Amino acid sequence: MSLAALNAGAIGDNRTIVAIATSMGRGALALVRASGPGVRVLAERLLDPVPSTPRHATHCVVRDVSGTVIDDVVATLFIAPYSFTGEDLLEISTHGGLVVPAAVLVAAIHAGAREAEPGEFTRRAVLNGKLDLLQAEAIGDLIDARSSAAHRLALRQFDGGLSRRVLLLREQLLALEAMLAYDIDFPEEDDGPVPHTRIVQSAEELLVALDALLATGEQGMLVHDGALVVLAGDPNVGKSSLFNALLGEARAIVTEVPGTTRDAIEAVLDLPGWPLRLVDTAGMCDTADIVEQLGIETSLRYLARAAIVLACVDSYEALDTVTRLREHTSAPIIVVATKSDLVAYSIQIAADVVVSAHTGEGLTTLLSVIEARLAGKRGMPVLDAPALTRARHRVAVERATSELSQFLTAWCDDLLPASVSATHVRAAADALSELIGIVYVDDVLDVVFRSFCVGK
Repeated sequence: MSLAALNAGAIGDNRTIVAIATSMGRGALALVRASGPGVRVLAERLLDPVPSTPRHATHCVVRDVSGTVIDDVVATLFIAPYSFTGEDLLEISTHGGLVVPAAVLVAAIHAGAREAEPGEFTRRAVLNGKLDLLQAEAIGDLIDARSSAAHRLALRQFDGGLSRRVLLLREQLLALEAMLAYDIDFPEEDDGPVPHTRIVQSAEELLVALDALLATGEQGMLVHDGALVVLAGDPNVGKSSLFNALLGEARAIVTEVPGTTRDAIEAVLDLPGWPLRLVDTAGMCDTADIVEQLGIETSLRYLARAAIVLACVDSYEALDTVTRLREHTSAPIIVVATKSDLVAYSIQIAADVVVSAHTGEGLTTLLSVIEARLAGKRGMPVLDAPALTRARHRVAVERATSELSQFLTAWCDDLLPASVSATHVRAAADALSELIGIVYVDDVLDVVFRSFCVGK
């Protein structure tokens, strides 16, 4: 059964929706889009002339309810089901800025449309069978991508690579369930029409495939979010200067006063391999300052989640910080001697990398060392292969793996009747169905689309 058939009549509010699909602000053009059963009536009330040929750009004007011209626009009409949402859809390209698109939006609402909720256009596309849930998430990931690696991974998911892999596993689980049905239907046969060993082999092969898919999760989430690289150390050892130098811009305040960084500052460094999520943290020290202590507590939370820690040092005393850092993180620690133009040669020898934010010395080497450490622990990212990129994905595949493992144990040890054991296989298939959106749950949809922007 298709997704559209399963969800027939599922949209509780199918009124025509409208929203500004482009970011607000100064720009040449903006896009106002509407979708729903009343789109053609809406076009008649707003546009002159009214677009009559689907998928054909029409030059026209937008008028408000009083007949006053708001803007000179280009409008395109898409007729269901040949549109992004699967409904009648109207896209109006207006002049940019703040006033014009907002005025067109207000006119559309006065003409009978309802302002869309965040992600409602994409949600309707899913419910109408134009996209599956994984592809819908990929649209959000494309919009939110902060690195070229995250962009490539999202494109691969939007193309359906992950969906096809999940669908294949689901089909194989359903085939296994079918074999079990034969065993249940013909109990009088010796071992049933399907050999016991064949069922075991199929389940074991599926477990291997599910484990392989699950193994992509850690790397996929790292690419999606960026590998967390935490700059840590005593106050005033050059963390903020190094942070700014790596980014090539002054993102953190650099002063000679210890404790300037009271909170963590984040930025993404887009590298050809791993995207790095750099975090400049508060200096590690004993302090009675309540605000500074809160900054240190924030630093410790980042250390606990770090993929790599850069222990910044500029003296022998600062080297003691490395020992303290190991108490708060299990991530690889790279000892970085900052201020290479100032620190003693003996300190440089004790460090993994020597850098100077002032001259740029050692920055390229440091990035190479970071990538090498990440590759050694996580492997190099495979951006053109399907991968799990969200916690929701991992939970669903873990549930499918657990259910199939329980089936295999019960089947091999003859602990349960075949009809009962088969429920684990069905539960595994249902977990993958929910992942891809073949069977949807309102709460899952709400979580997926909550972070989308209005107009998408």
